[in-house]
Amino acid sequence: MTAPHALHQSALTSLPLLARGKVRDMYDIDAHTLLIVTTDRLSAFDVILPDPIPGKGRVLTQVSNFWFNKMRDIIPNHLTDIPLAQVVSDAEERAQIEGRAIVVKKLRPLPVEAIVRGYLIGSGWKDYQKTGAVCGITLPAGLQQAQILPEPIYTPSTKAGVDQHDENVDFAATVALIGEDLAEQVRAASLQLYKTAAAYAQERGIIIADTKFEFGVDEQGTLYWIDEALTPDSSRFWPADQYQVGISPPSFDKQYVRDYLETLDWDKTYPAPALPAEVAEFCAAKYREAASRLTEA
Repeated sequence: MTAPHALHQSALTSLPLLARGKVRDMYDIDAHTLLIVTTDRLSAFDVILPDPIPGKGRVLTQVSNFWFNKMRDIIPNHLTDIPLAQVVSDAEERAQIEGRAIVVKKLRPLPVEAIVRGYLIGSGWKDYQKTGAVCGITLPAGLQQAQILPEPIYTPSTKAGVDQHDENVDFAATVALIGEDLAEQVRAASLQLYKTAAAYAQERGIIIADTKFEFGVDEQGTLYWIDEALTPDSSRFWPADQYQVGISPPSFDKQYVRDYLETLDWDKTYPAPALPAEVAEFCAAKYREAASRLTEA
């Protein structure tokens, strides 16, 4: 099978470009809607890598749309029913972004990344080893790497700009940023979404170790789930049949790329090193497998 064409950066002329994020390009449609294009860019350690992961944007779009639709009864999300052809009429321009572009409601993003951890891994494991806590939440003594937590925990972070690092904060800091009512809503929604998704994924042979949610509000202050939903970019997915306490399990996400980058003499600041083609393709294959397990009947 030939590798899918890689899109590092979209180039639409029919709509004004609003911004380019780490992975997504955003275009303005009108006062109420945006076009979000999910490219094949990959960020690791909050730095965009120079090499795209072929087909990754289509996988992320497929997985996000699946979760948004599956859990819309928990919280409304930013999807609209407007077809792509209605906002990008030129067929050649549309072909560039087909399968990776969605028309969404224009909302005000909250300046918080809502992270839920169900297992002790990554920066949470490092934090626990030093302090016995994760983001200020004290945990039982004697836990091991990759161990399931007694209950999922909500550990928010700030939202950094492109090529800047997010910073873990405590719940009080999010209250200061967005107010107590919204902060409580975000925490409750995040935990409910995680628990629901983790139970479903477990049936499909995938452990969701942790994940990141983003939210926005409309003019009336109603909370919406935005950006992406439980993808291999925003989550740590482990194959359940290879899970073992005490080690960092293999994964369906970009951890494979992170592990490769950790072997290099790189200080995790811009510019990032190039990825060998075989590393990019292995990562792409893992993304495709996760999407297949989660979304196919």
